[in-house]
Amino acid sequence: MLVVLYFHQLGYAPLEVALLFVFYEFFGVVTNLGGGLLAARLGLNATMQIGLGLQIVALAMLLVDPAHLSVLYVMAAQALSGIAKDLNKMAAKSSIKLLVPEGREGQLYRWVALLTGSKNALKGVGFFLGAVLLATLGFRGAVGAMAAGLAVVFAAGLLLLDSHLGKTSFKPKFRDLLSGSGPVNRLSAARFFLFGARDVWFVVALPVFLQAELGWSFMAVGAFLACWIFGYGAVQALAPRFTGRGRVPDGRSALVAALALAALPAAIAL
Repeated sequence: MLVVLYFHQLGYAPLEVALLFVFYEFFGVVTNLGGGLLAARLGLNATMQIGLGLQIVALAMLLVDPAHLSVLYVMAAQALSGIAKDLNKMAAKSSIKLLVPEGREGQLYRWVALLTGSKNALKGVGFFLGAVLLATLGFRGAVGAMAAGLAVVFAAGLLLLDSHLGKTSFKPKFRDLLSGSGPVNRLSAARFFLFGARDVWFVVALPVFLQAELGWSFMAVGAFLACWIFGYGAVQALAPRFTGRGRVPDGRSALVAALALAALPAAIAL
């Protein structure tokens, strides 16, 4: 939110703003591929702490004089941020699986839905806070405040979390990370396009359009996006209620839901 609004305010064209996120997403994909290898060797807690540390460094990179914030420099900072974000997300979601007893797929499904939904609800809060901080503290003040907040979380994680969580005696090779399952690979491809589409129109194009064409303030853009993200986070958290209590959804459930949901972006496009 901060990067999109601030760099658009500096006069960057929408395409240049979009380029700032190319490395963020690309290195997120790379991290998801290799993060499992790192987690198996170091443990989930260490992986998450590395992510937090990298995020603090990425934010610190944006605290330089605005004259030095070129497109390539910010792309590098965003690349580091993308790696950090996915290390954190992967470690947190994988930790849930270790905390739920074997054979309790329904319980695991409910916890993953709650974790994913609450994560996106908090991301909605973050969109709003980003706009508020930009309007009140300015770009460097907002980034500095975020870095300080993450430093507190980093210290708390070192003190409170199990340092051996997720660490295994088996040391997987890189080829062990590639799935031989056709359904898993098709789902991965679908998610790749899903997140690509979301970032093209929602993360970059929509806030720029609301500010440039409709004249919305930082606060208004942040509040609108926050409400939207909070709403879909709530839907994700309630997914087990929609798919039936006590029943784990299968491929047919996903197909029916996907076909129904595909009608919405098709209607928007029309």
